[in-house]
Amino acid sequence: MLTVVIPTFNAGDSLAACLAALDGADEVIVVDGGSTDDSAAIAKRMGAHVLAAPRGRGTQLRAGGEAARGDWLLFLHADTRLATCWCEAVATHVATAPGCAGHFDLRLDDHAWQARVIERGVAMRVRLLALPYGDQGLLISRGLYDEVGGFRPLALMEDVDLVRRIGRRRLRHLDATALTSAVRWRRDGWLRRSGRNLACLALFGLSVAPTRIARFYR
Repeated sequence: MLTVVIPTFNAGDSLAACLAALDGADEVIVVDGGSTDDSAAIAKRMGAHVLAAPRGRGTQLRAGGEAARGDWLLFLHADTRLATCWCEAVATHVATAPGCAGHFDLRLDDHAWQARVIERGVAMRVRLLALPYGDQGLLISRGLYDEVGGFRPLALMEDVDLVRRIGRRRLRHLDATALTSAVRWRRDGWLRRSGRNLACLALFGLSVAPTRIARFYR
């Protein structure tokens, strides 16, 4: 049984497309952090189970993981849409690497050359540092998730924190893409946004408190 967990906060613009691409999941849990838009209504209308949790992606993901009934969990961002072959990629992983977690390839929904540069940079980061981010999705068995302690209720970097506890040797690539919104890069500037993300990663690596990194990030 596969459970997909999606944290939301005012994600009404992208949530419907995200959910529509999840045909094949046994259970979909949307954990809402107090949205003032129609995120919760969209999720209910499309058949997802909706939970409420204090705002914060780490807190919301942890709540969804605790409520999930699946033997396998897929954590996904609300502005990400999986390619149609995602089910086959998940089935292959479950059959061939049951003791490992998996992540998808990142693609941005923008035709700008900067988007291609960022995608290549992400692929390099994953290859060299074994650090996929949450916008690439994370597939993990219930057993491994519980073993490493699951998501921690951090203010930021909850995805990096979990992946580091999983470790390189228990991380695999899934042969499908996760198409993610580039609106944040367009809004903040391609270079500025990417630089800020790298700075946050460096600060986390230096053991700076996630609450302090979150203030810098915002």
